Amino acid sequence: MFNASLPPQSGATLAMVNPLAGADHQIAGWFHVHLSQAFVNLLRVFSEPGSAQWIGVVLFLAVVFFVWKRAWPALVTMIVAVPGGMLLNEVLKLAVHRHRPFLDGWFVDWSGYSFASGHTIGATLLYGQLLLFLLPLMKSKRRQRLTILSAAMLVMLVGFSRIALGAHYLSDVIAAIFLGVLWLMICTLLLKPMRRRVVAPVAIAVEEPLPATAVTAEASR
Repeated sequence: MFNASLPPQSGATLAMVNPLAGADHQIAGWFHVHLSQAFVNLLRVFSEPGSAQWIGVVLFLAVVFFVWKRAWPALVTMIVAVPGGMLLNEVLKLAVHRHRPFLDGWFVDWSGYSFASGHTIGATLLYGQLLLFLLPLMKSKRRQRLTILSAAMLVMLVGFSRIALGAHYLSDVIAAIFLGVLWLMICTLLLKPMRRRVVAPVAIAVEEPLPATAVTAEASR
């Protein structure tokens, strides 16, 4: 269980056991030196699909759609997977207490702790869950592959932008993707019985035999 009262030394402990510690600082330092106004503006565009505002809008539209379609299992799954996973990540940030690569600069517009990347895990959860909804509806394997590739590229762009801006280390982004995928797997497994209870009665109703009068009428055609 995460403990938000852990001391700041927990961030130092993470740094000591992190095999990517060297790469973390080298990459962060390189981007920090080479940032320009145009590059920062581009990175902020890449970062936007993982922002809380963007995710909130997409979630709202998804909730409205699922309520309209009365797709209650999908609605519950979406709420538990995306906001639930993002909330757990905030608890993790408080527990690990890792400081961000850079807190000062003309381009800095963030606060809070670094591990794991909130933008990246938000993008992983949102687009990953939407992917799980969409793939079963696609009959074309080619379309499925393109959709998976598009979702993966979007998550990668968000993660890259957070590293390049200096908001997160490389390990923060990798951890966010890993934890996001893990949380989606857990939600899929735990919520599968609920989806079966809702879908089963519908399937039974569809498979019921036609009344005798309907069968007779059909045979006489």
